[in-house]
Amino acid sequence: MSDAVVESTIGRRSGTHLMNEAFFLKHHQEAARILESYPAPDILRVLQGTSAKNASNLLSSITPPIAADVITLMTTDLLKQVIPHMSPSLAAVLFQRLEEDLQRAILFRVPDRYAQEIRSYMTYPAESVGSIMDPKFLVLQEEVTVREAMLHVRSRAQKDVHDMYVIDRRQKLVGKFSVRDLLLVDPEEKLQAVMIRDLPTIHPLESREEIVELFGERHFFTIPVVDLDDRLLGVVRNEDIIKASQEDATADLQTMVGANKDERALSPVWFSVRKRLPWLQLNLLTAFFAAFVVGMFEGTIAKFTALAVLLPVVAGQSGNTGAQSLAVVIRGLALRDIRPSQWLRVSGKEVYVAFLNGLAVSASACLAVAIWSRSFGLTLVIGLSMIISMVIAGLSGAIIPIALKSMKQDPAQSSSIVLTTITDVVGFFSFLGLATLLSGLLES
Repeated sequence: MSDAVVESTIGRRSGTHLMNEAFFLKHHQEAARILESYPAPDILRVLQGTSAKNASNLLSSITPPIAADVITLMTTDLLKQVIPHMSPSLAAVLFQRLEEDLQRAILFRVPDRYAQEIRSYMTYPAESVGSIMDPKFLVLQEEVTVREAMLHVRSRAQKDVHDMYVIDRRQKLVGKFSVRDLLLVDPEEKLQAVMIRDLPTIHPLESREEIVELFGERHFFTIPVVDLDDRLLGVVRNEDIIKASQEDATADLQTMVGANKDERALSPVWFSVRKRLPWLQLNLLTAFFAAFVVGMFEGTIAKFTALAVLLPVVAGQSGNTGAQSLAVVIRGLALRDIRPSQWLRVSGKEVYVAFLNGLAVSASACLAVAIWSRSFGLTLVIGLSMIISMVIAGLSGAIIPIALKSMKQDPAQSSSIVLTTITDVVGFFSFLGLATLLSGLLES
């Protein structure tokens, strides 16, 4: 009976109009399953021959790729009648399968209030999962057989497709099926009997860090993106998250040294100047602060000129130690290996590493200075200051990004400028301070 009802609507049999309306109202999911076997123009004729509410229910129950094809054929009057009856989030799912020009044209036709609601579901923050998901994924209904799925793959799938996602008539995600598995099961089996049900999912407003962690744990080709009602919105492919992570990493490299992440190699000159100059001015201020510390020990330097020669050695080693710690901690925060609440453990580890490295580097420096200067006092000063400055540099490299993360700031934002200031000041102060305290040994 149901096939006849749909066929009668396609054929515009007016005598059965009321029966058709009742069937579509109570059994729109079953009707949608039948409609999918017809070409898009015939489906459109059914939508035109029924009420706007029924048309909306049918369109909401049809598999998204087919529903999107039908939407492209709908007239302005029909869109104005049907779209307001649809869930804005579901309409957004369908519209995102269309070309951008067509999206704008359709949204321009529907009432502004509904258009704004739909747009709100189609836009995501730049650093969110939704910003990199693909809404044009291969999706099939759970009652489809494996044989029918193979036909869908041949006619609709991209060449590099790995996974097919399975939904029910409410567009909710129920499972997944790999293209490879199509060759290994009975062609007459339905997907709901052979699909994988235990799937990791992610919300589109989650950060990219969350999905990096998911890919690391499950090693899938794709991860499905769902809303709070488990409605399938799109998929994120591992190559897309790798590309996005690379872009984020290069942006972090820029922000660490005070450049803006929006700046490109061929950005306008004044844009680059405006973004870089404030940080350069801040860097100048911190450089003067470091110079002030050196100036405090001007008398000691004038008395023992060898200190001026060795001063960059201490500052350079502490700077490198801090940079190593900074890079490791920023990466850990980005990949969610660590959390700000673990600051004590992370800081303790970096201090211990810096201390051991400081002992080794200090031994090498002491040997070189002893041979060069033949001064026990100078050798002792550089050895102690090297250890002190490297330990504080390791601690600073761990604390700075964690502190920025705790303050809801980008942990890479100009952290190297702050770190350079601390390592320079600590290096200069420890070396020259110890030289002043142990000046008696330097004279001997």
